[in-house]
Amino acid sequence: MSAQDFEKEYKKEFEEKEDLKIDEMQKTNKGRVFEAAAGGRIVLCGANAYEQKYYFNPLFKEIPESIKKELNIISVLFTQEAGGIFTIVFEEDGNISIETNADEEDITYDEITAGLLVGEVRRKRQDLFEALGLYYRIYVLHENPADILDED
Repeated sequence: MSAQDFEKEYKKEFEEKEDLKIDEMQKTNKGRVFEAAAGGRIVLCGANAYEQKYYFNPLFKEIPESIKKELNIISVLFTQEAGGIFTIVFEEDGNISIETNADEEDITYDEITAGLLVGEVRRKRQDLFEALGLYYRIYVLHENPADILDED
């Protein structure tokens, strides 16, 4: 699912909400699964600076609360700094992709800042993303943990 598709799904689900505060991101979790139709990619979480919303995929509700909070902080701070739409996505093989996108009309979105922030997030949270990748491979793809450990 691309960031633009993610934004469209947001708009469909939350367009009736008008009570948003500009200074804070509204945390939402509607209990529906965002799954990409093409390629088997699944959105883990994302934040949208335009809608001032955060989304966490309920498929991953078993992830520890501390990790959910960290993902929330990463996503929201990213969109506050760079703007646009930020998503963390599981690829088919369990690897994590970080994506950012913006509306064409958004003159405040800074691609350079967004690119630098993505690199910084990947570097600083490498252990978190590796652990989430293992979680995905074991609990979603149902791979044998012994086989995964043998790969390393």
